[in-house]
Amino acid sequence: MPCRAPLLSLLLLLFLLGSVRASGAESSPHLPAPKDVMVYSYNFRSLLRWSPVKVDRGLVLYTVHFRTGAFDQWDETNCTRITQTECSFPMSLKQRRWTFVLRVRAELGQVTSEWVEAPPFVAERNTIIGPPKVNSVNVRSDSLLISVTPPFGSEAGDFIQYHVSYWENATSTTKKEKKTSNTLFKIENLKELTLYCFRIQVELMPHADLLLHGLQSVPECHRTTVSEATRDQSIILIFVSVLLVVILVTAGLFLLWKHHKTFKYWSQPPLEIPSHFEEYLKDPSMPGLDMLDNYAEDDPHDSLSVVFCGEGSQACGSSLNGQAHSRSISSESEVT
Repeated sequence: MPCRAPLLSLLLLLFLLGSVRASGAESSPHLPAPKDVMVYSYNFRSLLRWSPVKVDRGLVLYTVHFRTGAFDQWDETNCTRITQTECSFPMSLKQRRWTFVLRVRAELGQVTSEWVEAPPFVAERNTIIGPPKVNSVNVRSDSLLISVTPPFGSEAGDFIQYHVSYWENATSTTKKEKKTSNTLFKIENLKELTLYCFRIQVELMPHADLLLHGLQSVPECHRTTVSEATRDQSIILIFVSVLLVVILVTAGLFLLWKHHKTFKYWSQPPLEIPSHFEEYLKDPSMPGLDMLDNYAEDDPHDSLSVVFCGEGSQACGSSLNGQAHSRSISSESEVT
């Protein structure tokens, strides 16, 4: 009996401690796991992203681990207990052909959430290849000389091609294609003084059984220039036109000076006899002049007579003197 008492006391103490631990574990807060865990890769620059975990109090931290597809051993990254909701791939994960699996969990003090894994990621299959950078475009009368830079750094064994689509005018639907592996290439056989647009797409072949198509670039438009031959022809045409105008103007002025009398004659209005005189000349027996004489007799005012005489005629002179004398007597009687 004396030996059993300490044993029972020890068992009771262990039971009480286990109950306290159980009650403490039940009362510890539960931390949700991150959601929307995905790998995003653009031009072989990759990072892991997830949605933030929201809690009422405290600052949630995150830890990221990774492993390769060939091994089940998880390793730490440079993202341990970070506040950001994304983690860039370290240099050890830059192999394009390797398969990587990443996981992330949330941490709040001593409390941690469950691990959440992202889908397996292979860079050369899952990355998004962007369009190349257009460095310069040299415009000529019949071609466009284009210089580009690939959107990523090439590795040994990479075969990069540039798929160029170009078309005439901004609204044309007829497109022409061109493929080249050079970063400096020319689009030829174009029309002069014409607007051309082009788009460029990168095609990457890491190995023989895989071809990756990149995103197409934004359309870029340029107008071709005028050729030297066309410029010379335009200058000659303008010179000939000006010379022809000068010759025509000079000839017109010379003709105007030489035949100015003829032009003056034709430019004056024709002389016309008044209609009543023309009718009298056609028929002298018309009573028009008699009416004028009767009107002169009834009119108390002075009248004027025009007499045509031959030169040196004495009868005409005496007649004029007699008419003048009678006119003066008539005027004096009217005044009286």
